[in-house]
Amino acid sequence: MKLSKRLLPWLFLTPLIFTIIFAWIAPMILTVYLSFTDLSIKNFLPFIENFASPKVKITLDNFEKIISRHDPYINEVIMTTAIYVSSVLFINAIYSLFLSICIAFFVKKEVISMFLRVSWLIPRIMPGIIYALMWNWFIDPKYGLMNAMLMAVGVPKEWLPSSWLLDKPYSLMLMIIVNGYVGASFGMIVYTAAIKSIPPDLINAARVDGASDFQVVKYIILPLLKWSIMFVTAWQTLSLLASYEQILMIWGAGGGGGIAGIAKAAGVMVWALYSYTKAFYDYEYGYASAISLIIVIVGVIVISLYFKIFGFKRMMVTSKIEV
Repeated sequence: MKLSKRLLPWLFLTPLIFTIIFAWIAPMILTVYLSFTDLSIKNFLPFIENFASPKVKITLDNFEKIISRHDPYINEVIMTTAIYVSSVLFINAIYSLFLSICIAFFVKKEVISMFLRVSWLIPRIMPGIIYALMWNWFIDPKYGLMNAMLMAVGVPKEWLPSSWLLDKPYSLMLMIIVNGYVGASFGMIVYTAAIKSIPPDLINAARVDGASDFQVVKYIILPLLKWSIMFVTAWQTLSLLASYEQILMIWGAGGGGGIAGIAKAAGVMVWALYSYTKAFYDYEYGYASAISLIIVIVGVIVISLYFKIFGFKRMMVTSKIEV
């Protein structure tokens, strides 16, 4: 009976454990292994035959190619990724916090607040390809609304690009807007839930003491959202480092399989997409794995910094107040 009680929790955890092993741990181990090999389409079959045997060439050439800048395009990819992650992270973590406070606290009517929250959720619940096609239509210089709306508010026609997809820096601005708009909804879900969970007694007591709405936000809401801000910032950073789906769907639409060339010409080739194109367009599997592994290393370093910045250890300390 005691044995069955001990085994029962593990029985329920078995599907989760197998999912973690086969969907995360195994691919991670394979990525690390491949990153130290010269696997490509040229030696694919011999590599499979000699997989994990001494015949496989173990080398640091892939990392040397990245670190020593032997890849002539790597500098531009790093710069584009840095601009992309920092800009979209500001929208997803900071701007969504501002929106959440406005919608969940300053908008007093719950019906209006709910409508605004649902409106921001539409891009997230919409199939990605539909979202991408809508943007492709929206920015079309002939049939779309983007240029027409900008000219309606006074932007001169000569300032507008002939192609939002290809003309720099408009293509980079478009990439940031597209990913920021869909990403802000995630932050809004977390922040809004956290704001709504704050006991009303705290806010009411502050109002009785004469606190204004802005003082309530500064001294009550923001300090109580520290966990949520850390979580959203960390999650969105990791997500942005590894994301390329929206870029692939928007700049790859109608590209005839030439997404690598289109993304390079438009200046929207981010690190994760570069790894994808190296694997599935250039068939350099070992080099693509090395690029992916660097994303993991950077992610671990960034999360460690976030833990220090937000004081993760202090937040984990049990409260000394006895109830």
